[in-house]
Amino acid sequence: MSKIDEYAAKRSRKDPEFAQAVQQDNINLEVAVKIRDLRDKLGLTQREFANLVHKPQSTIARIENGSMNTSTKLLSEIAQATNQKITIEFTPVS
Repeated sequence: MSKIDEYAAKRSRKDPEFAQAVQQDNINLEVAVKIRDLRDKLGLTQREFANLVHKPQSTIARIENGSMNTSTKLLSEIAQATNQKITIEFTPVS
C-alpha cells in the first residue's frame, strides 16, 4: 500500500465525508479507464464514440477525465449502444 493509500485509509476512518469523496473518486477513475479502453478497442475518437452512444463529446470527455459521476443509466446506454458489457469493480476505502 502506498503512502497516499495509507493516508486515505487512515483519514477515511476518521472522516466519513472524506471516505465518501475518496470512494466516489475511485469509482470515477474506474469508469474513466473502462470507457476509454472501450473507445480505444472500438477504434473511435471521442466525437465518433459520442455519436455512437448519442451523447455530446463533452460528456465522453468528462467521463474519461474522471470528473463526472457517471450514472448506471448512462453506463447501460453506452453498453447497449456499443453492444458491449461494461463491468466496474472497485474496492471501498476501509
